[in-house]
Amino acid sequence: MSCAVSNTPAAQPADALRHFEARLTFETDCWDVYDSLTRGIADFVLLDVRTPALFEASHIPGAVCLPHGKMTERRMAEWPAETLFVVYCAGPHCNGANKAAVRLAKLGRPVKEMIGGMTGWADEGFSFKIGSEN
Repeated sequence: MSCAVSNTPAAQPADALRHFEARLTFETDCWDVYDSLTRGIADFVLLDVRTPALFEASHIPGAVCLPHGKMTERRMAEWPAETLFVVYCAGPHCNGANKAAVRLAKLGRPVKEMIGGMTGWADEGFSFKIGSEN
């Protein structure tokens, strides 16, 4: 007799390795972003893709407010073509970061999603910044 977890067999280790390594090319987490920002070694631009009003209310320190609908080729030209963008939105219940990642990828820009967004940041106990300054 098996349980709900093992009713479907696990992937072969080689397949699991490919899958999980691939996921790391598409996403990062709040801890890795926090660690990079606080150590001053961030080699990415952190984009808050929520509305300016929500950004003003609170955001992750160091983030730039750029809603996904405002991501145009002209606007993104402010950064070198090889710039890695890390996008986030409200949290797992929000698809704004996914929409931003799609838009950036279509513009030929490197992008990762910060999984968890604002909710994940709060769950880790990290502080937010209030106001429009990043």
